[in-house]
Amino acid sequence: MTAISADDGATTTGGVPAPREKTEVPSPDAVVIRRTLAEIEPIADEVTSYFYALLFVQNPWLRDMFPPAMDAQRDRLFGALLTAAEHIDDTVTLTDYLAHLGRGHRKYGTRSEHYPAVGEALMYALERYAPGTWGPEAEAAWVRAYTAISQTMIDAAAADELRAPAWWDAEIVGHERRTSEVAVVTVRPEHPYPYRAGQYASLETPWWPRVWRHYSFASSPRSDGLLSFHVKAVPAGWVSRALVHRARRGDVIRLGPPGGSMTVDHASDRGLICVGGSTGIAPIKALVEDVAQHGRRRPVEVFFGANRDADLYDLDSFLDLERRHPWLAVRPVVEHFATRGLTGRLPEAVRQFGPWQEFDGYLSGPPQMIRKSVDALVSCGIPADRIRHDFTGTLVPPK
Repeated sequence: MTAISADDGATTTGGVPAPREKTEVPSPDAVVIRRTLAEIEPIADEVTSYFYALLFVQNPWLRDMFPPAMDAQRDRLFGALLTAAEHIDDTVTLTDYLAHLGRGHRKYGTRSEHYPAVGEALMYALERYAPGTWGPEAEAAWVRAYTAISQTMIDAAAADELRAPAWWDAEIVGHERRTSEVAVVTVRPEHPYPYRAGQYASLETPWWPRVWRHYSFASSPRSDGLLSFHVKAVPAGWVSRALVHRARRGDVIRLGPPGGSMTVDHASDRGLICVGGSTGIAPIKALVEDVAQHGRRRPVEVFFGANRDADLYDLDSFLDLERRHPWLAVRPVVEHFATRGLTGRLPEAVRQFGPWQEFDGYLSGPPQMIRKSVDALVSCGIPADRIRHDFTGTLVPPK
């Protein structure tokens, strides 16, 4: 029951919209829930450990449904449960978030009968570690919240089952090492795989069953049905290291359903400023191809960030796109000693070429880069609600 993991959600203006600013008084349930959350916040690790110990003691058959990388997955599940409860009043945001999670968790084998066991362990954990705020009123509020959360996910999964598989098997048909730690992996799904440029998919390898990680599509949908991903092997990255160093042509991986909404609004006349750091440049390339395929001459500015020249692994293909499309400008930005572009940090380069009032922002890359680039774009005149990114994590942006 790897349900409600943040690996299956995306936050902010990309995959999951940030909660709307609200001036209305919170509901009584929301007030009670937030009191409980405030009480357990200083001891969150203890509460999490107890929750899982209780869940597996009472339901040992659930243990096999969790991946070996238990620590990270465990924290995501419990944290997402608490976050969803905290935002119980924000119906629109929460419904979108939970529906996406419910659909995505089909690939784990999650079924409706798993949810009561998780809910029971949650209530016992809160009762034990929030004695100051727990009581009949708090229990009733949390039961109502969890019932709404779980039912939204169950309904979304049931509806999705009628129109799409839980996962797609896909054969690796291309594996190109661009650097010692970056590979472009191309796969052929067994069945047609519908997605939009700018979205991502969760991938599972045969070497680490039940461990899924998100990777963005590196091209707009192709007529041959092939899908490409840019993968960087990171320390302790089980999936990424397997895909870069172990995968070969002929291997079969699994794809979860597409997610994210970092997609182009083709009804708009505004330009696009696209900021990609490291392999975050992959969905930016898909967006550029998408604009080209729609045939409109909207200005597109691409900033490709890297730590060193050697990490600009896909720059030549971007420069080729720039030569073919006069509306496209590509600016490589290298933090240390650039020979193929600007020297400096990506957010500062974005500011240098502003203002960007007439543009929409699209960001992809490491979390810290995204945070700083959002600040840069806002300072250059783009309203926050016109900045899109799929920053996987909790329901709301980190403070």
